[in-house]
Amino acid sequence: MILIQNSLLAGLDGPAPALADVHTALQNALELEHATIPPYLYALYSLDASRNTQIAAILKSVVTEEMLHMTLVANVLNALGGTPRVDRPDFVPHYPGPLPGGVDSQLTVNLAPFSMTQLDAFLSIEEPEHPLHFRRGPSDALEEQVTIGQFYRKIREALALLPPGSFVQPARNQVGPGLMREVVVVDDLASAQRALDTIIEQGEGSLLSPDEGAGDGYAHYYRFMQIKKGRMLVRSGTTYAYAGAAISFDEGGVYRLPVNPTAALYQKTANGNQLFAFDNFNYTYTSLLNALQAVFNGRDNSDEFNVAIGLMMSLKLQAQVMAAGVAYGNIPTGPSFQYQPSNPALDQSHRSR
Repeated sequence: MILIQNSLLAGLDGPAPALADVHTALQNALELEHATIPPYLYALYSLDASRNTQIAAILKSVVTEEMLHMTLVANVLNALGGTPRVDRPDFVPHYPGPLPGGVDSQLTVNLAPFSMTQLDAFLSIEEPEHPLHFRRGPSDALEEQVTIGQFYRKIREALALLPPGSFVQPARNQVGPGLMREVVVVDDLASAQRALDTIIEQGEGSLLSPDEGAGDGYAHYYRFMQIKKGRMLVRSGTTYAYAGAAISFDEGGVYRLPVNPTAALYQKTANGNQLFAFDNFNYTYTSLLNALQAVFNGRDNSDEFNVAIGLMMSLKLQAQVMAAGVAYGNIPTGPSFQYQPSNPALDQSHRSR
């Protein structure tokens, strides 16, 4: 279970939370949601999906919802007159390290190929305060710390205490369902709380059910636990059990990507293509953050969203080639998800002159 230092909730308690403190908490939430995406993607990229189809599908589904969570947080922040910021170097976390936003450092998060050890880290990230335990077929939080779900509930409570007029009218800079399924357009308290409830339920489920609420699947923790148990979670009446179809993990279907790769690793190799691919991935990733910055701040949402989708597809293709070692002497190359605003192709061109 990930625990968050109580300092992250500064200003949210009390009869009249300041709007600026709510803005800060939401920006912290935006950074926290984003920080889980690179480790999940790295594990996904490391899988030969033809040999680990079910695991790859679960990872992809969770990453897709983490992107939705970022969008929902941005919608709430915009509705309160704030400005989401995802296009700056300090938005990007460092791996290995703790998750950002005041998360307690008992868990070090790595960029690592998929393994059962890495799965345990993912389960720790997604574990709710009181996880539900189900059979397999044929604790209160510390006073000075809260879970991620409690963090969102505190923000939810603080929204209800804001003075009238805190929500900007008309709604501003909203990403709507025409661009992303399940997204909530936020224009008042009820829609803001509904957006946060979606994040909580998709991440944790509820105290009584592993279902993600508005969606048609299980919360992230229970999706990952299916891999751990080796069986799909199924419902029979009012009970659940890890008794469905088998989920097998083919260790031979994992590309041998390095753990926490750095540019220095590839500077030491004789293959310059690896370093170029490494830098180019980071440049594309940074370009994606810039496109999301435009989307979240209302600049031609439809066009910028299409740009963001194109960059996501480019990242996927680059990562697949890198992981398989294609064109690199069959040596797998791992991305680092670092902020890199310069174009490595142009840099290489200038160096060659």
